[in-house]
Amino acid sequence: MRKFISTFLTLIFTIAFNSLLIAHPEGHYKKSDLPSLHQWNLNCNNQQVIGNFMMQRNDLILIEGIEGKIWSIKLNELDKADKAYANAEIEKINRLNGFNNLQTESKNSNNYFIYLLIFGGLALIFYGLSYYAAQKNLNTNVRLTFSSLSVFAIILFFISCKKDTPNNGNGNGNNVVTTGIPKTSTSFIDSAFTPYKPKISTNWDTTYFYVSSTGIPNHNMMVGISSWQQQVPIPQNYTGTNHWSIPLQPVYATTPMSTKTNFMKGAVAIAVNGIPIFNALNNRGEDSYLIGELDQWGGHCGKGDDYHYHAAPLSLSTTSGLKPIAFALDGFAVYGTKEPDGTNMQTLDTCHGHIYNNGVYHYHGTTNYPYVVGAMKGKVVTDPTTPAPENQILPQAFAHPIRPATSPLRNAVITAFTAPSSSAYNLTYQLGNRFGHVNYNWTTNGVYHFEFIDTAGVTTTANY
Repeated sequence: MRKFISTFLTLIFTIAFNSLLIAHPEGHYKKSDLPSLHQWNLNCNNQQVIGNFMMQRNDLILIEGIEGKIWSIKLNELDKADKAYANAEIEKINRLNGFNNLQTESKNSNNYFIYLLIFGGLALIFYGLSYYAAQKNLNTNVRLTFSSLSVFAIILFFISCKKDTPNNGNGNGNNVVTTGIPKTSTSFIDSAFTPYKPKISTNWDTTYFYVSSTGIPNHNMMVGISSWQQQVPIPQNYTGTNHWSIPLQPVYATTPMSTKTNFMKGAVAIAVNGIPIFNALNNRGEDSYLIGELDQWGGHCGKGDDYHYHAAPLSLSTTSGLKPIAFALDGFAVYGTKEPDGTNMQTLDTCHGHIYNNGVYHYHGTTNYPYVVGAMKGKVVTDPTTPAPENQILPQAFAHPIRPATSPLRNAVITAFTAPSSSAYNLTYQLGNRFGHVNYNWTTNGVYHFEFIDTAGVTTTANY
């Protein structure tokens, strides 16, 4: 009996403790940054959180404290002053980019009501058992045991009300090396994106450089894909608070997070034409390029009909010259096959980069795996709702699907992709010796009309 109770208590304590903390070994702030971080006041039990606004996701805001700790808080859980402060931060970002507020789709990670039900239920169960034991005049030790468990469950019930109980950013486990990397010049980053304006727009504050785009590149798409998921590119609202964010102050990680075992969801970098760059591996752990999923430019469309790269967009060097072709989401630049001074690329490390003559680390794009990033040289914060290997870096932008995801069409090869107008695309694919087509267009208010012509000549239509 005692062994059972001990094991049970240990299990309950472990569950409770793990439910209260969302912490990561990486992050943008360290203990010395505490005086400069904002103090947030919550309505629940007058709790406080110390950290800076990171991003908005539906009715939530994400707050980052030191050492990679993230709190996901509903706006209406903040006191009046901090709710106004959060709205001001959201409005400031929208104003910087010149766009209206757009909300991203995400899974709500606030599941603390589940813990309230669990611990409240346990409290009632143990109280009932204690009462039953007293009525039946059972052994005193048994009654005390049930009474103690009841009290313990009640304590956990009240603790769970605090949700992600803040520790004011004074957690342990910092796994980063803070070296003297100079803050990246915003004029340097902006110069890399300038050739692709006005299709993209940029702005910045003291922490991030922001990139807004439609998710449509300045080159053709889809041609050459031989393993097709039947997804097609549509414009994305990577704008407002749903923009791309590049940290201005990169910091080296003690243990870089490998892209072989991480980041199989979301982007690892943003190309200078406003197109996200994903892991070289798809979410099944396969090399997207080697299995024929990518077009001639290293990209394809995901389940949200969002166009993105999995291989290095080396064709951008034609326009970008010796400037970076992308920036990783840890803040370090990505160059093409030449060094910034035009010399041949030097030997790369396991992260797929190196420190060159200016003393600052950068990555390189190549034609061989891992193509862009082998491991994140800089520290990053990961989304607590997406465990490895399908974890993703925060903050980043999210696609907005307009139709259900489709299934692969085996042995189909995309042979042509044209734009008959600024709001229409025609895709042609070949299956055996026959051709099929997907023709689609959209209105200014976001209504999409699809016409599917299969290889037998049968036409179906759909509106989204």
